[in-house]
Amino acid sequence: MLKARHIPNVLTVLRLLLVPPIAWALLQQSYVLALALFLTAGVSDGVDGFLARSFNWQSQFGATLDPIADKLLMITTFFCLAWLGHLPWWLFALILGRDILITGGAVAYQWVTHSLEMHPLLLGKLNTALQIVLVLSLLMHLAFDLLSAKWLAILIAMMALSTVISGAAYVLTWARKATRKSYSA
Repeated sequence: MLKARHIPNVLTVLRLLLVPPIAWALLQQSYVLALALFLTAGVSDGVDGFLARSFNWQSQFGATLDPIADKLLMITTFFCLAWLGHLPWWLFALILGRDILITGGAVAYQWVTHSLEMHPLLLGKLNTALQIVLVLSLLMHLAFDLLSAKWLAILIAMMALSTVISGAAYVLTWARKATRKSYSA
């Protein structure tokens, strides 16, 4: 039976299920639909996080699936936008490489220390915010021709810089934690 405390997890699953329709809408160049679906996914992410924190409806399932849904949504969206030529491939590769680096670092840290506590860095949150702003800006541009090419170029440059800096911050953080953990053992 579905209980109120399961609402955040249901929203996360629904967000995960929105990934294929968003990709389809992008590849069909139905940018208004893609924008509407992406906004729906974003709102569901905010609502599920608010509910989980406000009512203490957090679960291990949600803690695991939520970041997977977020990453899958963003990586798929960036891939489709690069495929269509709206974003440079090097930016997609940079974003994907950062995510692989962070995931690999977490796995290596867990393997070395036999423990894993993941806490997003402020730079990582800024990077995620910039990813969302870039995607929303680009989709609004594609759907309604609202933004200039100069603004999009600035966002792409900011995104690239943020991706490199936040990736380096995660590497340094994991290395520092692993070093401290190995010295205390």
